[in-house]
Amino acid sequence: MFPFVLPEIFCQEFPRQGIISYSINHPIVMVFGMGDEESWSKPLGRASVFYYGVGHMLNDITSACWFTYLLVFLTDIGLTPRNTATVMLSGQIADGFTTIFAGELIDRFGHFKIWHGAGSVLVAVSFSSVFGICLPCKIFRTNSSAILTISYSTFAAIFNVGWAATQVSHMSMVNCITLNPTTRVVLASCRNAFTMVANLSLYAVALTVFNVSKPRTPIDIENQYRWIAYLSIFIGCCFVSIFLIGTKEPRLKQGIHGTSNHRISWAHWFKKVLYYQVAIVYVLTRLVTNVSQAFLAFYVINDLQMAQSSKALVPAIIYICSIVVSVILQEITWTGQRLKAFFTAGGVLWIFSGAGILFLPSTMQNLMYLLSVAIGVANALMTVTGVSMQSVLVGEDLNGCAFVYGSLSFLDKISCGLALYILESNQDINTTMTKVLSSVCLGNMIILYEWSKVSSSVCLESQSSPVLYYSHETVLVSLVITGIASSTTDLVEGELCQPTVSR
Repeated sequence: MFPFVLPEIFCQEFPRQGIISYSINHPIVMVFGMGDEESWSKPLGRASVFYYGVGHMLNDITSACWFTYLLVFLTDIGLTPRNTATVMLSGQIADGFTTIFAGELIDRFGHFKIWHGAGSVLVAVSFSSVFGICLPCKIFRTNSSAILTISYSTFAAIFNVGWAATQVSHMSMVNCITLNPTTRVVLASCRNAFTMVANLSLYAVALTVFNVSKPRTPIDIENQYRWIAYLSIFIGCCFVSIFLIGTKEPRLKQGIHGTSNHRISWAHWFKKVLYYQVAIVYVLTRLVTNVSQAFLAFYVINDLQMAQSSKALVPAIIYICSIVVSVILQEITWTGQRLKAFFTAGGVLWIFSGAGILFLPSTMQNLMYLLSVAIGVANALMTVTGVSMQSVLVGEDLNGCAFVYGSLSFLDKISCGLALYILESNQDINTTMTKVLSSVCLGNMIILYEWSKVSSSVCLESQSSPVLYYSHETVLVSLVITGIASSTTDLVEGELCQPTVSR
């Protein structure tokens, strides 16, 4: 097996003065005058960073509710684990395919804020129905499991269409707002910090609802989750309004002769080894964070036998720690070496956290709070650096940035949807099935950590790549992922870690 190697751009400092952007068909696409280049490359003010950072709050808070409470809610209203998994998979598939089309349309027509606003409206309207009453059941006066599944699957798909449009437009704006590489990481870090704020807000709302409302019937339990969803939508919409008012519509810069840069074809990205490398890192990172979030409520209640309030308290601790780390990361001047170092640190923390979750007995359930701190730090380190690697991949090729974010998000959504479908469909086999989440996370993190470690030794020492061996039994759950990853790394050996050419 050949190792995964991050390219030379992660082995050296980011270029500071590149003023020429390349396209596959036109070597020189965009040339800035000194004044334009300097103004577009200088760091943004804190207010601009703040306005951008809050723009994904509605998506983040509804996504947190989706992954944390949807499976529990659908189970409580009577759906079987397989039907519950079908609802979530339908949403993930709709999200995945929408990211591809949204990315292409945004690259073609622009108007980031229009896409963002339209997607936010769709999210707000449809998400209330995802946790709402089954309308077809009321119309046809039936409680058929099939009707329930179709109804919730439909609204789940609509919700994810809006969610994808908002996500792609918001993420691709980073590269069009500034050329400054450190500022791009700061924007990603701020966005991640408010992701944690959104998640923390959700769990604060959930903790309040669980403590104030004492359910006596199944209907009362359903209403608890509905109130959580409605309040989440309200909070998210407030922050989206701040984003739309405070953020200016980014414009693609013009060349000194007034010609705009040509659109970059999809084939341009598929020919870049870096695209596949960043895709593997990003997808596995998202798989770890999303799977762990989706099954955390089941794990603390069913496996550790913790109190009901732990469904909100444990995730809250995770996101408090993530907020603190994300804020600290905004103050760092970023280089390729630091991206690798912080990503590797997050991977190491998740390896130990996954092992702890796997072997933690219910008699020592309070240690879960300590593990939550480590998970929160690891999530922040990996998410900030993983998203920032996408900005490095795009560089100054702005006309294809939405496709990059859309295609990587497509892979993320499909992989997460399939993973959750498989795990949830088999949950009724064994009450400790939620332990699999630690195996998935631990296995993926071992792979990511080893790849990052080997890439450092290859880039810094220019030595032959060693063969990787994995002996831990938990990696067995990631054999398929390992096989796919190892097949792509055959393209990498001997082609990377060349001297960086200034752009």
